Amino acid sequence: MENLNKTYLLIGGNVGDKLSCLEQAVTLLQKQCGNIIARSSIYETAPWGNTDQASFLNQALELYTKYDANSLMTRLLSIEEELGRVRQERNGPRVIDLDILFFNNEIHTAAKLTIPHKELQNRRFVLEPLSEIVPLLIHPVLNKSIQQLLEECTDHSSVKKL
Repeated sequence: MENLNKTYLLIGGNVGDKLSCLEQAVTLLQKQCGNIIARSSIYETAPWGNTDQASFLNQALELYTKYDANSLMTRLLSIEEELGRVRQERNGPRVIDLDILFFNNEIHTAAKLTIPHKELQNRRFVLEPLSEIVPLLIHPVLNKSIQQLLEECTDHSSVKKL
C-alpha cells in the first residue's frame, strides 16, 4: 500500500447555496484528492477581515491523500475554479474556499503555500470545527494543541454549530 499523507482542510463559502456548495466540494475532494476520513459539523460563522458580507458556512476535514502538499494545493485551486470561485478582493465574498491547515507534521513557508496555515491560531471559525475532530493535534510551530489554541484565541466572532 502506498504511503498516504494526512492533511486537515477547512472548507467554506458565503455566496449562493452555501450548503450545496460545501457538499459539492466534499464530493470533488473525494474524487480528485483522496479519502475524507473525518468531517466536523458545519458551522455558520461571521465573516473575518472584511465583515461587510454574508455569514459563511465552514467545515473542517481530515483527508488522506497520495499527493504532496504542492500538488494537493493545485488540485484544491482547480476544484475552487470548477465550483465557480473568482478571486477578486482579499477576504471578500466567495462561493468556496479550500484551505490546507496542516499537512502531516510538515512546515512549508513558500510564497504560494504556507503550512501550517499562518493565521489559523487567530481565527475562531477555523479552530472550532478543527477542535471538534482533532482537539489534541499539536501545531508543529506553536507546540500547542488545537484545543489549547482555541482556549487562548482572542477572536470572539460568532461561530455557531448547525
